[in-house]
Amino acid sequence: MPSKERIALFPGSFDPITKGHEDIILRALHIFDKVVVGLGENSKKQKMFSFEQRKLWVEKTFEEYSNIEVTSYDGLTADYCKSHHITAIIRGIRNSADFDFERMVYSVNKSFNNELETVILFSAPELIHINSSIVRELILHNSDVGAFVPKKINVYE
Repeated sequence: MPSKERIALFPGSFDPITKGHEDIILRALHIFDKVVVGLGENSKKQKMFSFEQRKLWVEKTFEEYSNIEVTSYDGLTADYCKSHHITAIIRGIRNSADFDFERMVYSVNKSFNNELETVILFSAPELIHINSSIVRELILHNSDVGAFVPKKINVYE
């Protein structure tokens, strides 16, 4: 019997995508055959950039990778994974606060989809200080964010 394709979801708002996101997604390809980057709409988060812009930046970042798919979804992540035969969620963590949060989300996801696993990848040491909130703050002050976002992205275009 042929082996089943290993597909993982990397969910996020990517407002904007950062080098930290990019690194986690590329490292996940060492574990999974395909990574689906899912732009979920988190109604609690106020967005700086439109959905269309965020999706375009993620697509541009990974345009040369045939095994990275960019999509969007509404509703619960666990439900999306079940309906799309995705068996794992990839999460990057920088610190213990991220870990505690992801452990809680893992428990909730398991209660909705017992087949779903969460795979934690630690942020690369040189990227641990990067997060989208800091990048947005720098953008508000018209600062250079080139060291924080993927090379193909210009947030000032």
